[in-house]
Amino acid sequence: MRLSLKYCDKMRCLRKRSAVSFLGVLVICLLFMNLYIEDGYVLEGDKQLIRETATHQLNPERYVHTFKDLSNFSGSINISYRYLAGTPLPRKRYLTIGLSSVKRKKGNYLLETIKSIFEQSSYEELKEIAVVVQLADFDSAWCEGMVQDISQKFAHHIIAGRLIVIHVPEDHYPVLDGLKRNYNDPEDRVKFRSKQNVDYAFLLNFCANLSDYYVMLEDDVRCSKNFLTAVKKVITSREGSYWVTLEFSKLGYIGKLYHSHDLPRLAHFLLMFYQEMPCDWLLIHFRGLLAQKEVIRFKPSLFQHMGYYSSYKGAENKLKDDDFEEESFDIPDNPPANLHTNMNVFENYEASKAYSSIDEYFWGKAPSTGDFYGIVFEKPIKINKIKVVTGTEDRQNDILHHGALEVGEKIIGSKKGRQCTTYLRLGEFKNGNIEITDVEHKVLFDINCMRILVTKSQKEWLIIRSISIWTSQTPNQ
Repeated sequence: MRLSLKYCDKMRCLRKRSAVSFLGVLVICLLFMNLYIEDGYVLEGDKQLIRETATHQLNPERYVHTFKDLSNFSGSINISYRYLAGTPLPRKRYLTIGLSSVKRKKGNYLLETIKSIFEQSSYEELKEIAVVVQLADFDSAWCEGMVQDISQKFAHHIIAGRLIVIHVPEDHYPVLDGLKRNYNDPEDRVKFRSKQNVDYAFLLNFCANLSDYYVMLEDDVRCSKNFLTAVKKVITSREGSYWVTLEFSKLGYIGKLYHSHDLPRLAHFLLMFYQEMPCDWLLIHFRGLLAQKEVIRFKPSLFQHMGYYSSYKGAENKLKDDDFEEESFDIPDNPPANLHTNMNVFENYEASKAYSSIDEYFWGKAPSTGDFYGIVFEKPIKINKIKVVTGTEDRQNDILHHGALEVGEKIIGSKKGRQCTTYLRLGEFKNGNIEITDVEHKVLFDINCMRILVTKSQKEWLIIRSISIWTSQTPNQ
């Protein structure tokens, strides 16, 4: 009997130990699962997503619906930010400009970048912007020194609530050592770019509710004159069309514009894949996952890289954006219009592509006399200047060799077949281009239509590279 009791007690102890061991393993498993599903990161199929990311081959079409449905991505990340200068903004602005900066081995361009932002903005533009500088270095002495310099040079902007300097303590960062060495990058390079992804994520998270739109700059950039006005024109021109990212520079993470409501999702995305690849590659995937397949980049560029030394090891980096124009930047208004042509369009180079500020164009097969490219404006307009460019550098013969530019009035027809009954010729194309100024003084009526008319057949195809229209005022209806 005693042996039986001892045997039972022993079995109970073994069961207890087994249960404790099982519960311990279960808790550990749950903790690891929680690390991966925190903030709604991982759904079914994410292992494949991570594998594809690591080889720079994400499949946007496969994951777009899943990614859009991650509702937790719209929530902010719980981070304690230190305000080094400035205070929370009293009101929402139109545009937030975000900069993340670290200590460089050679050179420091942050102060010049901030100076350029403010100097290239008018007084009215300054009312609509906020600048957030994140000092992302863990060297507290460097951060303190930079804060002093910024506070001395830009005190009035800090007082006016236009400039905020923040810092995120090191203990909020994930593991930065011993990370995967994708693309055979050296360990210190992997650490640098992984931390940079986290820096950007924390900055985006902070800026999510400060304004309607957000543009990311690097800390060694100079700006075009009145860049905000140019950005606003572009955003207005894209009303009614879907976009995730608009690009105002072709270099790095410079001049990339987002809707502010997408920032929390982008911040989570960068944190999710922080160790996988550089941020500019991740941004391509982010755009694709949200169903913007093509790059939407505007020229001339609004921002120029000005640093000579990289923030990574002080290496030389003399990259320049050859599309940048600092002065007299003038984006056309191109008011809303319906576009049509009777020319034989080649593939998907449709009429709308010539009327866009994006680097695209219309391409039609050899046009004949009387062929046209027509624009019917949604509302009558007053025009100040018109500029049409045909051909490209690669296809310099695909220009309009013989053509005229005309404007019209008195619309007839249904919504789909609207056209003007009367046209006035403004001028002839020369070497494939035409530019007409002071149009409002040459045309006495409110303009309903504009057309490019082929006046002589040609064997070459026709590329209309860009149609630019600057309005003077909206006529009274």
